Amino acid sequence: MLAWGIAWVVASLAHGLDGRVRAYLYQAQRAPRCKRLQTVGGKPPAHSNHQKGIVLTPQEKDAIEIAEFGLNEVERTGLEIVVYVNTDRYCAKELVLFPRQTCPEHQHPPVGADPGKMETFRCRSGKVWLYVEGEPSHTVQAHIPLGSEAYYTVLHEIELHPGEQYTIPPATLHWFQAGDDGAIVSEFSSTSRDEFDIFTDPRIVRMPQISET
Repeated sequence: MLAWGIAWVVASLAHGLDGRVRAYLYQAQRAPRCKRLQTVGGKPPAHSNHQKGIVLTPQEKDAIEIAEFGLNEVERTGLEIVVYVNTDRYCAKELVLFPRQTCPEHQHPPVGADPGKMETFRCRSGKVWLYVEGEPSHTVQAHIPLGSEAYYTVLHEIELHPGEQYTIPPATLHWFQAGDDGAIVSEFSSTSRDEFDIFTDPRIVRMPQISET
């Protein structure tokens, strides 16, 4: 799953959410493990209009994070992250989501003198539904993960298409889900401190934990 997820991220950023790229990667996922691992270094089908997208350096590819939040259902609940920079002043990332993948409800709380992370999501490709605090929308287009409905409490819907963006204030509950083709979202924010994020679902583990034996 890790190798396929990385391949999806690299291909999606470089070529866009092209149907043939998606089919290639799904086929690669079902292939034997040795073939699946080879797809990371291979070349997916060329984009139909041969346009270049976002090209990652080898170091950025090595640092791609596949966040599965400790739930072991990454295709349904998870997030793929490329961090360009994260300092004590600002942060920039690409967020890549598989089709209908959900980043679960959470907030970025105050940390010391920092009021919490403020972030702007700008949709680059695909479609994403973002849910924040406010008046619940009459229709919720996202598919809340079955069995986890109790942990999705904010239902004010913002639909983002390529070129559209939304800024989330600090300490604001939010969650988001990609449309049927997946999504690419650029994130621009103040300092990111993932280890302090508060998730509504108590089962979630944001940062990997290493047990001492």
